[in-house]
Amino acid sequence: MTESLPANEMSEALRSAMLLSNPSLSRFDPLPRIISLDQFSRGHCGWSQLVGNYEDDLDSMLPGYAQHSSAMLSTLSHWDAGSHGGMENSYALKVATKPRAGARNVAIKRLTFRKRGPIRFEMYFTFKPEATELKLSETDVRSVGFLFDLQGGDRDAGAERVMPHLRFLNASGGKHEQKWQYKSETTAFKALGTENKTVSHDHLANEGWRDLPDGAQRLCYNEIPTKVNWSYLRFDFDLDEMKALSFSCNDRSFDMSGFESIRMPAMKNLWCMLNFCVFAETDVAKRAFLYVDSICISGLY
Repeated sequence: MTESLPANEMSEALRSAMLLSNPSLSRFDPLPRIISLDQFSRGHCGWSQLVGNYEDDLDSMLPGYAQHSSAMLSTLSHWDAGSHGGMENSYALKVATKPRAGARNVAIKRLTFRKRGPIRFEMYFTFKPEATELKLSETDVRSVGFLFDLQGGDRDAGAERVMPHLRFLNASGGKHEQKWQYKSETTAFKALGTENKTVSHDHLANEGWRDLPDGAQRLCYNEIPTKVNWSYLRFDFDLDEMKALSFSCNDRSFDMSGFESIRMPAMKNLWCMLNFCVFAETDVAKRAFLYVDSICISGLY
């Protein structure tokens, strides 16, 4: 008679088998508790426009946020062959900038956390400029990236608002850069309205980005302006210690020992905040597109 596996090994074996039998999950490496699995063939999955703060008047919104628009569901249509579709299904999330040099757009998913500990953010993505010219246009997209917007609980001693940012700086001023950058500072806060309830700051401004050590990476960018290839990234962050644990993209893992997040005093209404953003920036007067096929957010608890 064969001996049975211990309960913990049996549980892990069952979990592994379930993941491997599901193509939508087996492409990811999630931690034990899946917080959300966003497949954009099913809809927006909670990802919406990042609307800037305002009070009394919409014109009080900072210009960096006023340019944002809603994320779209897209078949990755293009003029020469129709559409790409997503990796597995017809649709992907599309974050498109306005056709103005330096313009950006951001999509956000707004959650709160119930346990402190490691979380994992995984994403399959690709990017392209709008194919308005019959040339490669490989330096037209300035950057694509993601960030978290986090805050401790209302009874946490010394609670902070913490915002880890990472972007792939593809190009600047018509020159290829192709490197990962992080940000540890934001712009000055501006009070909005007359009731002392609302402030705003442009944490995604183009100033203040730092190069990630050994962060140069050349991502796949195909030979004509309408072709795309999907890339994978994974970012691990500890909600208990509020620090980055690891970051990888495709076949590369990066040293995060010097990584710093934007930090500020906790704000009075944002307790246990667990927000995720993805964004795109254009370097020329042409729309830049970030396409996201799917996102898996997971944790230990």
